[in-house]
Amino acid sequence: MTAAPPPADPHAARAGSFNAVAARYAANRPSYPPALLDAVEELAGRPLSGARTVDVGAGTGIASTLLHARGADVLAVEPGAGMAAEFRRALPHIPLVRGDGNALPLADAGADLITYAQSWHWTDPARSVPEALRVLRPGGALALWWNTNAQDVDWIAEAAGRAGRSLGIDVAAEQRKAGERVEQADPSGRLDFTRRTIRWSRRIPIDTHLANVATHSALLVVPEERAAAFLEQERAHLLEVFPDGVVEETYDVLLVVARTP
Repeated sequence: MTAAPPPADPHAARAGSFNAVAARYAANRPSYPPALLDAVEELAGRPLSGARTVDVGAGTGIASTLLHARGADVLAVEPGAGMAAEFRRALPHIPLVRGDGNALPLADAGADLITYAQSWHWTDPARSVPEALRVLRPGGALALWWNTNAQDVDWIAEAAGRAGRSLGIDVAAEQRKAGERVEQADPSGRLDFTRRTIRWSRRIPIDTHLANVATHSALLVVPEERAAAFLEQERAHLLEVFPDGVVEETYDVLLVVARTP
């Protein structure tokens, strides 16, 4: 008798779900405000200009683009084939290598700064913390950040409730996990993180907002027909709140930065 295949790993499925939608991810996901990069410079204790920076889990290059524009010498690291292909298409001037934070394909003590934008939670800190410490030079810094929806904004909280009822996605739990990611960024306690929260917003067409929602891993792993029906229902709800068809998304960026000795 042939043995049954092992059950799929939900975490791995969600981590890999972005590769099929890399172009949509690049076109619709939010970027980050200038104040975030200001805070990274302050907490890292040096300007980004000229900093040898490794952007891990770089995806389609949203953070890499901003870091490069600030003058950082950026090397991107990305495990996913689809995301890496989109990065190389859009940003041929920024070098990229395939790999992940659990085993960085980089030499020791070569980086001034390592960044993880929306990606640290896909790593195993028992492995990614030692790897970051190995690759950072003395006096370097590790910066981790996440865009999170501002749940104290009424329409965002209401949309989260609808997602829970329609798709079984516990958005409140996802938000708590984001906070836990910050609090437990290094369970070993080897790194002394300083935390900042930066609020910002963007105004975008409803179609762009819905396309952004559709690129989140929690939605990518549900059946396509179910996701499409949910998004159409969302459109109707949002047009009641934003009759001009322009949505104001509000985010809290959770940032933690730790310097090496």
